[in-house]
Amino acid sequence: MKFLPAVLTRYFSNDLGIDLGTANTIIYVKNRGIVLDQPSVVAIKTSTHEVLAAGDRAKDMLGKTPESIIACRPMRDGVIANYQLTESMLRFFIKEVHNNRTTLVRPRMIVGVPSGITQVEKRAIEDSAKQAGAREVHTIMEPMAAAIGAGLNVEDPTGNMIVDIGGGTTEVAIISLKDVVYCKSVRMGGDEMDRAIVQYVKRKYNLLIGERTAEVIKINIGTAMLGSEVQEATIKGRDLMTGLPKTLTLTDAEVFEALTEPIAIIIDAVRSALENTPPELSSDLAERGITLAGGTSQLKNLTTLLEAETKLPVRLADDPLRCVITGIGKVLDNLDFFRDALMR
Repeated sequence: MKFLPAVLTRYFSNDLGIDLGTANTIIYVKNRGIVLDQPSVVAIKTSTHEVLAAGDRAKDMLGKTPESIIACRPMRDGVIANYQLTESMLRFFIKEVHNNRTTLVRPRMIVGVPSGITQVEKRAIEDSAKQAGAREVHTIMEPMAAAIGAGLNVEDPTGNMIVDIGGGTTEVAIISLKDVVYCKSVRMGGDEMDRAIVQYVKRKYNLLIGERTAEVIKINIGTAMLGSEVQEATIKGRDLMTGLPKTLTLTDAEVFEALTEPIAIIIDAVRSALENTPPELSSDLAERGITLAGGTSQLKNLTTLLEAETKLPVRLADDPLRCVITGIGKVLDNLDFFRDALMR
């Protein structure tokens, strides 16, 4: 396991904050900070359901396992796709955070969840956390946590707009007085973009590539607006006509074409939120603008495109990938002050 540096205090606190994301699971421990940042992937033995690996090691196994091992993402579109595997993954991560020692006190947890989550999905996440060892589970909307983590003054009677673009969902929220005034959630994020690239390459070149390859293409040459300089990437996959391995070169213009529809859905969600914002808060947004958070918000030229489409200033939060867990950590450290921000 790859851990982030953390200063260990003499007195260990069991309270945990968890960003249980589609792409990554990040854990914050009170008085210690962020102690784990791993891909939301788990590998188990099919015969015994024993967890063999989770995080980076399990991600390396995706698409490469024999029949005796299953490596998969138990989270899809920001919610639990496989209850048992999610519980196993959480238990594995929590054990690693505790340095493989059994704690006498079951931890209290705050878990970030998508704003569009149903009560059934919310209950599934709470039950998974309790089965993984929590004594008490609270949930917080991811856009609220992202806004707190991005440093927005959510407690003021003024409008703040956060667009949290993660692996499975895009959350657009207008926040004032420590509560969400309006929120629009669409199940569109980095994973859908990866699948769009896979389908584009398959349709145009009869070449089958994996989602991990598509993710690398998106990160390296993906863009929301074309620039003057042409960028290229070499990809490898299986030719669907011959069944043999094949290599070809993909340009940023082709990736842009593949991502046009997913990006349009995100822009429509932002427009919908702006159209439903109360007039008094709209005037605040004209001054404060829009803040972007989430790993997929780092897509090249996305801030420029949103500025052109909304005519508002758009900024990328510092460390957008960890805005949600940073916000959860602040809530955990100041639970009495932020209690109103928790979901009921």
